[in-house]
Amino acid sequence: MSSLLVIEVSPRFEYSASRRLTGQFIGKWKAEHSGGQVVVRDLAKANLPFVDLPWIGGAFMPPEQHSPESTAAIKVSNDLVAELMAADHIVIGTPMYNFTIPAALKAYIDHIVRAGVTVNANNEGQLKGKKVTVILASGGDFSPGAPFESYNFASPYLRAILGFIGLTDVNIVLAGQAMSVDQGQKTMDEFALEFDAELSRAAAV
Repeated sequence: MSSLLVIEVSPRFEYSASRRLTGQFIGKWKAEHSGGQVVVRDLAKANLPFVDLPWIGGAFMPPEQHSPESTAAIKVSNDLVAELMAADHIVIGTPMYNFTIPAALKAYIDHIVRAGVTVNANNEGQLKGKKVTVILASGGDFSPGAPFESYNFASPYLRAILGFIGLTDVNIVLAGQAMSVDQGQKTMDEFALEFDAELSRAAAV
């Protein structure tokens, strides 16, 4: 049975363009993978802790030397890594903040990039054979050839860091000009329809 891990990031919930497109993707994925399992990790609700000293102790010391604080801190990371390992396809729905990713998504990434767990001693990623779809919603236009294309630091960063842990089959859907919905120039339905075919192709694999 196929498994889809959904990582939601936006704190705007029903007003979020990335959430709308992620929901669209989930529907298409379910249609292509009858009986498939969908697991949702909502970072806007999870309030993940940032890496701190107990986490570092948990990540780099043997379990028998863990303090209670380190045990609790690294359990969060272990649970997130286990979700990733169990998934066949991962979809990340996120807005772009100031040309890069939100802090909540960076906190998530810091939990899942683990020496000796998702990356081995030879710096080889261990999460191979999985597909990733990133739905990156932005207020402006960062598409190829657009004036602000070079300001999109989110896409190359995500490709690099996901590739580092073995997730190299990454498809990024650039959902630009979402601000047009907030400004009343188009409805959310009209905006979402622009990316329907691209999401269909991503969900079919």
